[in-house]
Amino acid sequence: MKQFIIAVFAFFLLIGCKEQKQEEEMPAINDEQVQEMAFMDYGAEFSNNDVIDAMELGAMYKTMKVGDTTAVKVKGIIAEVCVNKGCWIKMPVGDASATVKFKDYGFFLPKNGQGKEVILNGKAFKNITPVEELRHYAEDAGKSKEEVAAITEEEVTLSFVADGALVEKFDNPDVEEAAKTEE
Repeated sequence: MKQFIIAVFAFFLLIGCKEQKQEEEMPAINDEQVQEMAFMDYGAEFSNNDVIDAMELGAMYKTMKVGDTTAVKVKGIIAEVCVNKGCWIKMPVGDASATVKFKDYGFFLPKNGQGKEVILNGKAFKNITPVEELRHYAEDAGKSKEEVAAITEEEVTLSFVADGALVEKFDNPDVEEAAKTEE
């Protein structure tokens, strides 16, 4: 009798495992889900409709003056990332690069996201960046002490503050959580 019970138990265990394996091998995925799974979502949610290319944003920056701001969704490539936290990125826009920060430090992007595609939702603007801030960015980017010391003048910067970002999905994204302020 014991052998019969053990045999029945083993039989149901094998059937259960076999059915579970089949479910894992054949997930039902439609085209919309595949597109959604292609990106990792950071910050505020937004649709990826009406997105312009980074080259178009570069042309927009050329017509802007310091202090001008425009709301935009832009798609580009992450050229540099803050190696300390992922708290800023640089994105090529035409023949220049824009420095992208994240609204209220509410989220960061993967520190190992260089070369990945990104879609940003936020505001593009030109501003004047002081020497100390430029040096800080250079240190965060891992520049040498000599390169940091060579920064002696403020510069007009192409800037972007993103409230949301979609980053091309990849294995092992290295992201630190934003520091939460106590209420």
